[in-house]
Amino acid sequence: MLGMMWQSKKALDLQRDPRISLATPQAHHDAPFGDLKLYGRAIAIHDRPRKQALEDAQEAAINWRPTEPYHVFAVDIERAGFISFGKDRRMMRWSAASGLETLRHPDAGQETI
Repeated sequence: MLGMMWQSKKALDLQRDPRISLATPQAHHDAPFGDLKLYGRAIAIHDRPRKQALEDAQEAAINWRPTEPYHVFAVDIERAGFISFGKDRRMMRWSAASGLETLRHPDAGQETI
């Protein structure tokens, strides 16, 4: 679930074109936890109980509760990709059609520096 400010550019963009990609933020140059990317479609949520659940979760996590009006979108994930580096090198992808696939990592066979 994604909460967005009312009439924000991002919310208006998703209303116009629901395609979305989300990526994990990196705060370390070696990306020790890997990179996850999700691809799918944003679905506008207007159902009050679902918005209430988001409000409750946000308040529990960060002690702040959004107030109406605001936009909420659910993300229908169509495919995903993951890659990690260092000692635990992994590369995977997922789609509803193919399921989870483990792929050959581009650094396979190289020593970790």
